[in-house]
Amino acid sequence: MKRMMFKVSKIFIPAVISLFFFSSIASAHVTVIPKTSATGAWETYTLKVPVEKDIATTKVTVKAPAGVDVMSYQPVPGWTYTAEKDASGKVKTFTFEATGEGILPGQFQQFVFVAKNPDKATKAAWDAFQYYKDGSIVEWTGDEGTDSPHAITDIVTGTSTDHHGTQPAEHNEKTKTTVPEKEDDTSDSLPLVLSGAAALLSLVALVLAFRKK
Repeated sequence: MKRMMFKVSKIFIPAVISLFFFSSIASAHVTVIPKTSATGAWETYTLKVPVEKDIATTKVTVKAPAGVDVMSYQPVPGWTYTAEKDASGKVKTFTFEATGEGILPGQFQQFVFVAKNPDKATKAAWDAFQYYKDGSIVEWTGDEGTDSPHAITDIVTGTSTDHHGTQPAEHNEKTKTTVPEKEDDTSDSLPLVLSGAAALLSLVALVLAFRKK
């Protein structure tokens, strides 16, 4: 019996550790939601910044994707907002910087802003630069599947053409679809899915061990 349990533990423990490690890494990226939005819409975006290291994050800078016009932001206590604009007055990059201790290890911070989507369907890439207290920078600028991918918003052809008002918040409510909410739920459920996979894997390992006995 002890020998059988030893065999099971050799398979089960490393599998569970690797799955939970992958789960924590997968959820530690800087993200922008929603992942899908409509062309021409005034969208309320949320930038989520987690801390991967044992030191605080004190600043995050984001490049506005081509064709996306960043219009306004929601103030966050303990953080300042600055924007770099081009000659036409459009935001090229925007930065949230801590006035205090910043985002501590084990924490995350969300920053909300409103932007007008381009009129043509595209994939908007949000290149982000995460600054830590020790001066190190993590560049979230890679393609999907890399160690530090940028967030992508799929701008799809919308069904509403009423995007030309002067009140972004009102238009955002009119043009928002339910697709982003479903995708966000899927993203948040990833750790639960991986946990379920770990449990299933342990059951398979147990069955195999009994068969070899």
